[in-house]
Amino acid sequence: MDYRIEHDSMGEVKVPADKYWGAQTQRSLNNFKIGEEKMPKEIIKAFAVLKEASARANHNLGKLDAKRLSLISAVCKDILDGKLDDNFPLVVWQTGSGTQSNMNVNEVIAGKGNELAGETILHPNDHVNMSQSSNDTFPTAMHIAAVMAIEDSLLPSIDLLINTFDRLIKENEGIIKTGRTHLQDATPIKFSQEISGWKSSLEKDKEMISLSLKPLKSLALGGTAVGTGLNAPTGFDEEVAKEVSKLTNKQFITAENKFHALTSKDELVFAHGALKALAGDLMKIANDIRWLSSGPRCGLGEIYIPENEPGSSIMPGKVNPTQCEAVTMVAVQVMANDVAVGMAASQGNFELNVFMPVCIYNFLQSVRLLSDVMKSFNDNCVCGIKANKQTMDENLEKSLMLVTALNPYIGYENAAKTAKKAYAENISLRQACTELGFLTEEKFDEIFKPEEMV
Repeated sequence: MDYRIEHDSMGEVKVPADKYWGAQTQRSLNNFKIGEEKMPKEIIKAFAVLKEASARANHNLGKLDAKRLSLISAVCKDILDGKLDDNFPLVVWQTGSGTQSNMNVNEVIAGKGNELAGETILHPNDHVNMSQSSNDTFPTAMHIAAVMAIEDSLLPSIDLLINTFDRLIKENEGIIKTGRTHLQDATPIKFSQEISGWKSSLEKDKEMISLSLKPLKSLALGGTAVGTGLNAPTGFDEEVAKEVSKLTNKQFITAENKFHALTSKDELVFAHGALKALAGDLMKIANDIRWLSSGPRCGLGEIYIPENEPGSSIMPGKVNPTQCEAVTMVAVQVMANDVAVGMAASQGNFELNVFMPVCIYNFLQSVRLLSDVMKSFNDNCVCGIKANKQTMDENLEKSLMLVTALNPYIGYENAAKTAKKAYAENISLRQACTELGFLTEEKFDEIFKPEEMV
């Protein structure tokens, strides 16, 4: 491999000749050979947004000339287009402020920009990092990446699943089945009502996630090293927030208190709590669907789901609810990530949180997994759900909890005696009730109407 010599304030470093990064990126590569988890691509793209926004703000405030602005903007566009992906090799397990990834971006923009200019005109610190510090750029990148991932990927995936459940509600409106509580038979329910519970859960989750977006749209940029804004021109914070908003087509504002913005990660904890709520509901929905589809002969078997692939390497003909299993595994991972996000956020010391890379790594993984699994679950399972009306009717007819309809006529205790006799003797509720002398057959038939119990 060919190398070139780069230098920083600590001296010279050998850097691969075909890469645009500089000495500080290389030092991080050499010193943090830990794990395989790379800084998320969403963070790199967010950095590209904030670096161009900063260059524009600096230019608007008379700090940066038009030529350098043009070069920085051109390279940031290349980063957003994925043309420089192999220039961001740093791992999550680095400095807790994310300084090395900030410098990685600065160095790549400067290196590529200088190549475009045909001269050394951009300095990673003096120009690309002008009016900034890693301490305000990394938390800004975290918020930009979080907002874009939620709005552009997660919310559309939730809507996709909500719309499918809405269709299933309409298709199954007239079907009545036995309800279940504590995994035991309960009073009847419409299948459409059961589905409506799933749909409403997702709607509530979307509402809570949407509420978490406003705090995330507050940016630390302009606080620089400790929140005082040292070396940033007056008005830079507001100007750069406007430029980020233009570049993303999303309404960002400058953080009201930069000391809070640099050290606290409460906005991400709040937002991830809403993600955990979504994960919990998805766990419940997926479990309901795989229970209802269990069988095909020895389970509940009340619904059919698509058969996508063979389920066993030894049992021929076996098909498993694999999409449901993927959803539940993602839910477990998101719940585990919530612990990491919360713990990381608790580690703010004085003027800076130094657990930021691990915090945003877990946050973005949760958003990515939830977005992907909901699309997969929708397309490969939920869209194909069909009611097994015959089994639903048979189970409803056998359910002893239909006896609840008799409470107003014979009382709770007599209704309980009726149910217990029917179960013990394996006879119908009608027969048990009339043999006990609680109702005549005519009166029983008059008041016992399962379709009116929903």
